[in-house]
Amino acid sequence: MLAYAPGEQPPPGKFIKLNTNENPYPPPPPVVEAIRAAADGPLNRYPDPMATAFRRAAAEALELPGPEWVLAGNGSDEILTILVRAFVGEGQRLRLPYPSYILYRTLADIQGAEWEQVPFDDDWKLPPAFGHSDDSMRLVLLPNPNSPSGTVVLPDQVAAIAHSLDCPLVVDEAYADFAEQNCLDLVHSNHRVLVTRTLSKSYGLAGLRFGFLVAQPHIVAELAKIKDSYNCDTIAIAAATAAMGCRDWLVDIRTKMNATRDRMSTRLSELGFAVTPSQANFVWCTHTDGKHQAMYEFLKSNQILVRYMQFPEWGDGLRISVGTDEQADACLLMLQRFLA
Repeated sequence: MLAYAPGEQPPPGKFIKLNTNENPYPPPPPVVEAIRAAADGPLNRYPDPMATAFRRAAAEALELPGPEWVLAGNGSDEILTILVRAFVGEGQRLRLPYPSYILYRTLADIQGAEWEQVPFDDDWKLPPAFGHSDDSMRLVLLPNPNSPSGTVVLPDQVAAIAHSLDCPLVVDEAYADFAEQNCLDLVHSNHRVLVTRTLSKSYGLAGLRFGFLVAQPHIVAELAKIKDSYNCDTIAIAAATAAMGCRDWLVDIRTKMNATRDRMSTRLSELGFAVTPSQANFVWCTHTDGKHQAMYEFLKSNQILVRYMQFPEWGDGLRISVGTDEQADACLLMLQRFLA
């Protein structure tokens, strides 16, 4: 099997990092305070295996009926691993759109399962085939907003897809805090809709590793049986719990980053790029000269990292994360010099 290839992680302070969709700003101050307090606590003891404090805080922040609707994980990647492990057996199939998050294929390979890719249309719309069901299909994965495009499938369309399937539909909302809509409400009306979230992007906690699932309680109870016994550590639970109380901070950071994203998109368009309208904390762009890999290498030589991505039968391009205004300006200036 092919291993999942994460984005390049250079030594701290050496590069402007716009390649892995991290938040360029530090996490909320209450989160840092919670980490310090937890570090002074009884780290010789095992953590709460179900992260009860976080589940309560998440249920309150997201207006869920109760904590039993939430399952905590070591990043949303672990939640995805649990879901594939639970639902997809050897020789069975899962479905994903293409291009999208390539980890889904790796998780299927680990299980000895098959994966089916349904290509997006040219305008990043899902074709009807994505909602077709058959006896061997055990799980459908939908990143929403999608990576690398930043595009979204609207909740009513997601609901229609879920209704047409005979298996669970996982809506991977890693970037949903930057989008105009999300699919949390669908979980209430359809037990087959499962929503995953992460604190890595909007909350600036990529280095901590914490994610969670929102699903109906009977689904959460079954999935809890196969997670690692202590999958979230004491410090991560404390930080994530504090983060759920920082809703005003989240609104401010979303407003700031979305404004930078929109300014980046406008300037990239002025430089001759075709920019896909994004509802995430990154933009996907292609240029008429097609020299995307050369652009990536030029930026890297000037200590700016973006993600060069190439998809067979689809093409290549640059995915550029939203940084601070200063970081975005530095990247745009270097692209302008390359194109001059």
